[in-house]
Parts: sequence; C-alpha cells; structure tokens
Amino acid sequence: MKRLFLIPLAVGVLVSCQSKDSEESVNPFFAEYETPFEAPPFDEIEESHYLPAFKEGIKQAQEEVETIAVNPDAPTFENTILALDQSGELLTKVSSVFYPLRSAVSNDSIQSIAREISPLMSQHRDAVMMNMDLFARVKEVYENMDTAGLDDSQKRVVTKYYQDFVRSGANLNPEEQERLKAINTELSSLTLKFGEHLLAETNENFELVIEDESKLAGLPDGVKSAAADAANAAGYEGKWLFNAQKPSWIPFLTYGENRELREELYRGYFMRGDRNDEYDNKEIIKQIVALRAEKAELLGFDNHADYVIDVNMAKEPDAVYDFLHKLWNPALEKSKEELAQMQAIVDAEGGNFDIAPWDWWYYAEKLRKQKYDLDESQMQPYFKLENVRDGMFWVANQLYDITFEERSDIPVYHEDVEVFEVKESDGSHIGLLYLDYFPRKSKRVGAWCTGFRDAGYDHKAGEVVDPLVSIVCNFTKPTGDTPSLLTWDEVNTLFHEFGHGLHGLFTEGKYSRTAGNVPRDFVELPSQIMENWCGEPEVLRQYAKHYETGEVLPDELIEKLQNSSLFNQGFANVEYLAASLLDMDWHTLTTEDQVDDVNAFEEASMNEIGLIPEILPRYRSTYFSHIFSGGYSAGYYVYKWAEVLDSDAFNAFKESGDLFNKELAAKFRKHCLQEVGEGEGMVQYKKFRGQEPSIEPLLEKLGFEE
Repeated sequence: MKRLFLIPLAVGVLVSCQSKDSEESVNPFFAEYETPFEAPPFDEIEESHYLPAFKEGIKQAQEEVETIAVNPDAPTFENTILALDQSGELLTKVSSVFYPLRSAVSNDSIQSIAREISPLMSQHRDAVMMNMDLFARVKEVYENMDTAGLDDSQKRVVTKYYQDFVRSGANLNPEEQERLKAINTELSSLTLKFGEHLLAETNENFELVIEDESKLAGLPDGVKSAAADAANAAGYEGKWLFNAQKPSWIPFLTYGENRELREELYRGYFMRGDRNDEYDNKEIIKQIVALRAEKAELLGFDNHADYVIDVNMAKEPDAVYDFLHKLWNPALEKSKEELAQMQAIVDAEGGNFDIAPWDWWYYAEKLRKQKYDLDESQMQPYFKLENVRDGMFWVANQLYDITFEERSDIPVYHEDVEVFEVKESDGSHIGLLYLDYFPRKSKRVGAWCTGFRDAGYDHKAGEVVDPLVSIVCNFTKPTGDTPSLLTWDEVNTLFHEFGHGLHGLFTEGKYSRTAGNVPRDFVELPSQIMENWCGEPEVLRQYAKHYETGEVLPDELIEKLQNSSLFNQGFANVEYLAASLLDMDWHTLTTEDQVDDVNAFEEASMNEIGLIPEILPRYRSTYFSHIFSGGYSAGYYVYKWAEVLDSDAFNAFKESGDLFNKELAAKFRKHCLQEVGEGEGMVQYKKFRGQEPSIEPLLEKLGFEE
C-alpha cells in the first residue's frame, strides 16, 4: 500500500483524538474488513467514522515514525527504510476510502471533514519529512547503500525516500522549515477551496431551463429525453434542463440550432469560478501561484515548474516549452484551416456572423457530415455502455489473458457502481475493479481512475496485497427504454481510464514508495495506449452493436470513422496545448512576479502564442482543476508527452502485424505496468521498446507530418 504521508494530499501534526478503544466496536476502520477480498464495507462506513479514524491514524503514524527516528541501533535498510515504508497503515486505510469518495459522493458534511482534515494532514506530512532524527537515519542509509549489500530495488527505494526528504525541506534551516510548513498548510486549504467552488459552480450554480420545445430544434431524441429527465428530477416538470456538465452541454452545442442558447449554455460553462461572487476562484489562484513560487524558491528552485519537472522525464521547463511549441504551430495552422471551412458553411447558409467559440462544435459537426458523410448521432446507437465495457474487457483478454467476473457480493458506495473480479487465465485473483459511470450532484466533473487499496506487499504477513481499483466517469444516464449510449469521445474516455486501471491492477513491487510509482509525464502512457485499440475495425466489430437490433457497426460507418480520424485535430490540439502552455506560464512565475489580474494574465498568455479568439483553452484558469486542485500543476503537458510514448508503443504492435501480439503485450505489461516503478520512466520504456520513442507516429496520427 502507498503510505499516505508521502502523498501531497496526505500531509499533518500530532493531534488529540478519540481513543481507538471507544470506537473499535462500531468504527469499521478500526477492525479488519470482514468482506470478500477485504474490500471496504461501504454499507457500514458512516461519515462520523472518518474523523476519529483520521486522527487515530495520524497518531499511530507519528508514533511509528518516532520509534524509527529514536532507534538506538545503527540505521539499516530494514530498521529505517523498510520500517518507514510499512508505517501509517491505519492512516492509509481511511485515506484510501475518504479521498476517492470525496470526489464521487461528496456533500456538505464530507466537505466539512475535508476542510478539518486537510491542514492536519499537511502538518503531519511536514512533521514526518522535517524530522531531523529520521532524516539523519535515511541519509546515512543513502550514503552507505553501495556497501550495504542492497539489491537494485532496495537502492531505488532508498534513493526515492532520500529525494523525498530533501524535496520536502529536510535540508532547510529551522526558520525556513517553519515557513515551508505554513505554506504547505495554506496551500492544502486553498486547493481544497478551489475544488469546492468548482464543484458548486458545475453542479449547482448554473442551469439552463427551456420551456419551449421549439428551442430544442436539432437535438437528437436521446439528448432531449435526458434533459427532460434532468428537469423532472430538479422539479421542472414538462421542461428541459441543461447544465455545466459535459454530457449536458456538449450535445447541445453540437446539435442545437438555437445560437443564442448555445452561447448562454457555453458561457455557463466557461465562466465558472469567474463571476465575482462567493464562488469566484481568481483570488485563490493568485494566492496559490504566489505560495508555490515561494515554496520553490525556499527549496532552491527558480520556480514551481522547475521544482515539479525536476523529477519528471522532461527534467526542466525549457524542454516542456520546446516540446509544446513543436506541436503548437502545426496545430494552430490546422485549426485556422478548419475555421475557414466552417465559416464557409455559415456564409453559404446566409448566417451573416463570424464563428464564435460557442459555434465551433455545431459547425464542426456540419463539416464532418459534409466531408465524411459521418453524423456522430448515427454511431451513438452502436455504443451502448455495457457493450463498450465488454469490448474493453475483450481487448484486455486478448492482450493479457485476463478475465472479468461481475460480483454482486462486494459492498458499493452508490447503487450505480458495478464491481468485477479480475483474474489471470488460470483463475488466480488479481484484484477488484469498481466502475461508476454516471453524473450526480455529489460527483465532481470529468473522468478519473483511483483506488481503495494499492497493490503492494505486506512484509509482516509475507504476502502480496491485491489492489482495489476504481474508474469514475460522467456519462449520460439511461432514460426510459434507452440505455446509456456513449459518444465516440466517451468511448475513448472509458478505454483511457481502463488503461489506468490496468496499471493499478498489474502493479507489483515489494516497497510502497516505488511499486507502480512513475514520473507524472509517464503516468498517462498506460491509459492513452488503450485508446489506440478502441477504434481499430477488429475491435469495433466486437463491441459496436446497435442497442436495439444487435447489428454490428456497418463497415461503411467503420470506414467513415477511420477516414475522419484526423478531423478537427486542429481544434482538439490547440485547446489542449493552449491550456498546457497556460499552466506552464502560471508556474514559471517567480516570487518577483506580481499578478494583479488573473484574466489579464490569461489573456496575455494566450495572445503570446497567437490563440485565435474562436477557441478557448480547454480549461480557463478559474476552472483549471487539474493544476489548482488536482495534482497536475506544471504538468498538464504530460498527456501529450505520453502521447508520443503511446503512439510509438502502439506502432510496435502495428509493425508486428498483430494488434494482440502476445509477446509484445507481455513485455509491455512487465516493463511499463507491472515493474514500472523499478526504474526511471525512459529506462522502463526502452526495456519494452528497445529504443527511445520516436515522435513520428504521433505526428502521423495527428496529421501533422509535414
């Protein structure tokens, strides 16, 4: 299991707390889970259990750490590094339930608990990582590891722990450490507040209620039905409700003929956190950025991006900027070509207006029909959620000979959640996979992969710890007799998150610090490579079946889908790269840089790269949760960085002539999923590929070869 005091979220100080004994009879966290595979008993866990468990977990973790720090015996790998690696079991246990559920089924009470726990966890982490007696022992093991008879895995975990301490301020003087502790505590509260504001802005603070059905012109029946169901659930009987969740606004912008309502709905989305009200995020952003710059300077770095990227594959911000700009210019030119083609449609229809951001999806869809005779609504009936799910399971089986068996005896935290037991071909257990598909007010937006227990090794028991992996999405719910039908983008999303899930399920390693842990700009390789399979004709024929007739997606539509793979790549890459460059601009600021106006800074950043006004960055600053509350600060670039890796890796399968080449799949599983924490990212990739990745397969995939 990953020990939570090493995770940025999991950071705090010794606190008074309720006795473990007084809670043991009723608090599930204080006992072994008596469930299949020791899965969390969600049906027994109550909100009142979290605080006592967190506080007791912090207390126990600090007692364990202090025991290591004051050990009179000479520091060794076993009594210092291994002991540290195995500490904090209770804290990890409660954190591994609370934090995933805070994103999936939050409420005012859960948010209140998070606000109370956040500074305690921050202070706890600092108390561990700035414990000078503990650091002295870690440092001694580090300095003598070459003569201590350690194997490569042990040397790597020693190195990583030593690096963690240094990067957490262990080498600072006492005054600097106190300032760093204050910064960490403040940042933990600010990032939490940013996320709370965004959750409210997305799920509660904006809605578009339509009473006149004529204003729904152009929308497919399924979209209208979903909007009617949403309206009924919200108390708007006989009306239609749209909101700032992507499954709601993207279909409206894609098919809705009413331009004024497209604008109103899109503004409801892109003005989140920027309405100058109690949920405004601009002041929070200024504080976060300033504190991150100060922290980086304290630790000896020029800026926050320097600090973050120092342990990534890219190593330094300049390498990231160079990489992004190599893609920016061809992407921008492609987007301008797309814009001209769409404007021609507007003009031909007598529109008498210039395309605005809220028009792009609508006219892109028209252009798709015009160029490729492909209407996405034609394909959606073939992408029934359950069929797509079974399709991705089939791909995993073909590659890795694993199987998925649905279990009804595993407790779940919401009625929409499914659980599957994952097994090897010989029937041996690998882990559990939880799938949570649909939006709700208690769930944050987007899609992600998390887990309730990491794979690892219990040295005390001498046994492997099997993982509990969870994939959370926001797909359109079934309505009436119509099942959940995914868009092509959502199909890709599900395969993407499943790739993360396979990484979590396959992870092996004896040490929590290194098992499965990879640089931030490697972590998207396992997810993005899976997207390559979902559009292959051989795979499509497995899962793309009409939900009413069972008819397989016709070859004609498969061919159109293949032909249109380069469609709208200018837009898709420009909005992503713009957000990546905005992230880098925020986090290359130094303590001497002063930002007075968040929107002005964002505008200047986008003007600098020549972003056309018809496209907004994928995330504007005020709702850029990846970088201001989600752990991707100075790291949003990693999706495209990893796309170089995944394109090159998938190209190996294509070059072999077998998309399910068992030998290649076994090597990828071993070096890039299973043992990936045993070496640096590029080292592990080269073990699989035999060479460094080429950017050419990505340029070809994007249509940017020239």
